[in-house]
Amino acid sequence: MYNPNASGGNNTVAGNRLFVYEVEGLGQDGNGQDAPIRRSGTQTMTVPYNRMNEEMQRITRLGGKIVNIRPLTGEDWNNQAASANGSQAQESKPAEASKSMTQAKPETKGEAKGKTSAKASEKKKVPVNIYRPKNPFVGKCLSNEGLVREGGSGRVQHLKFDISAGDLEYLEGQSIGIIPPGEDDKGKPHKLRLYSIASTRHGDDGDDKTVSLCVRELEYQHPETGETVYGVCSKFLCDLKEGDDVSITGPVGKEMLLPDDEHANVIMMATGTGIAPFRAFLQRMFEEKHEDYKFKGKAWLIFGIPYTANILYKDDLEKMQAEYPDQFELTYAISREQTNADGGKMYLQHRIQENADRVWELVQQPNTHTYICGLKGMEGGIDEGMSSAASKQGVDWSDYQKQLKKAHRWHVETY
Repeated sequence: MYNPNASGGNNTVAGNRLFVYEVEGLGQDGNGQDAPIRRSGTQTMTVPYNRMNEEMQRITRLGGKIVNIRPLTGEDWNNQAASANGSQAQESKPAEASKSMTQAKPETKGEAKGKTSAKASEKKKVPVNIYRPKNPFVGKCLSNEGLVREGGSGRVQHLKFDISAGDLEYLEGQSIGIIPPGEDDKGKPHKLRLYSIASTRHGDDGDDKTVSLCVRELEYQHPETGETVYGVCSKFLCDLKEGDDVSITGPVGKEMLLPDDEHANVIMMATGTGIAPFRAFLQRMFEEKHEDYKFKGKAWLIFGIPYTANILYKDDLEKMQAEYPDQFELTYAISREQTNADGGKMYLQHRIQENADRVWELVQQPNTHTYICGLKGMEGGIDEGMSSAASKQGVDWSDYQKQLKKAHRWHVETY
């Protein structure tokens, strides 16, 4: 199980590191600790790792906003020395020249491997809209496997498509569009539907030739006729057979990208098929072997489902938890089988509220990224739990969350 006390302390690699805060909104009355004023109107200050939480809270209380956090480099030492000698010639470079350690910087296929974490701070290309609706890529279905076990509800399939004949590439956390065949009730071609990618950039086979999806078949009763109605695209995908064609667009999305920082803490909150991007994250962290990415942080998945039989990718998740107990924690919220503190059904937001103090402790660490994917209704309960935990330290959660989003450390994709 994950031990939160292992994340911060001077005995860790991160504990010996120094970081540069770029802050706006602080006056020049000493609140900035004599930090240099940059041309952009922001201030920079050097903070040791073990004081980062304390300094973030102090800045928030003083009305300041942190716009960038990055590791201290040799260049920063040179700049500080020049400033101490009265030199005005050397200023710290703008934030754009030294990207934040908290901003996702994904690497595309074809880039040289073996890069160090320091080199990974360089801006990398994020592939977007390689294929558009007017000219989609036509792939082939390689496999279509059911994920819901006996006793579960609904139909959820794991689909793998062959993309070797095209130029489609993608990153963990992105989505692709699927255009179902046929026409709508107005005689026009069906519009595309977006689905989160459930495989790493290298695909399930590790050869850069496939992309995978996790799809739930939409099924409901017509309110007037009582007739069973199926979602056009989800029904099409769940019924695909090996060798069938599928029209693919994209990829799209930059909100849910996994950070390249090997020491990052990654909190993942998912309901149902919202597990898709997190399956890709976890496979990249623990299953694949890379020369340029060796995950050393902590990963925590909080997963909401109705029944045990609906735990998607259950065997894989529990295998990773068993093999990496110090790095990966797995928490379920099984609504039809478990009860919350009030005796009602146990939904994901109730698990968040139960663990809010631990989540808050992790979120305050500047190398922690939080991802939420699934049903839109889950957000209110998460905010409620986080607000309660933050208020114990006199912090307004709404304001703090805005700073997390600005620092690219709070990622949400709900529907």
